[in-house]
Formats: sequence, C-alpha cells, structure tokens
Amino acid sequence: MSGPLNELDKQAHDEFCCTLAALILFDEGVDITGANLQKVIAASGNKIDAYWAPLFARAVQGKNIDDLLVGGAPAPAGGQAQQQAAPAETKKEAKKEEKKVEEE
Repeated sequence: MSGPLNELDKQAHDEFCCTLAALILFDEGVDITGANLQKVIAASGNKIDAYWAPLFARAVQGKNIDDLLVGGAPAPAGGQAQQQAAPAETKKEAKKEEKKVEEE
C-alpha cells in the first residue's frame, strides 16, 4: 500500500479495515468472528460492505495468527520439496567436480 489511507479504493479500504480489526481482536484475546469484526470496524467510524466481515472471519478461522504475523502464510508442500532437492543436487555436483579434479 502506498499513499494516504483515505485514498484507497473501496475494496482495499474494506480489506484493510478487516485486517486491522482482526489484529485488534487477536491482541485482546477476543474471538475473530464476523460480528466482532463488524463491532470493531463500526467503533472505528468505518463502514465496509456486509460480506467482508464474515468472509474475513472464515478466512482466518483455525489459523494461528501468531504464525501469520511472524512468518506469513505457510509455504506450499511443493516448495519444500524443491528446497530439499536443491541441496541434494548441489552435493551431486560437488562430487562430480571432485572426481574431475582427481582424474586430472
């Protein structure tokens, strides 16, 4: 996000309101529900489209917010496999180079 917050388009504004409201609820130890999100957003003087709060609440349901704050969303399983394969390939290449050096 760049620029003043009051210049955000409607979608970005609503999403930002939900994000901040969810962080407030999390920080206070209150369940992140659609109703609670709406209460916090209304108390802040903002208005969002009705579908945002329950949608956002479902999106974070069952997620560990601490983990999301510290490291973001978990990497897909395929990404881990690629990262694990890379060191193995590097070892194979190193062995090939050692053999070439020994042959010379």
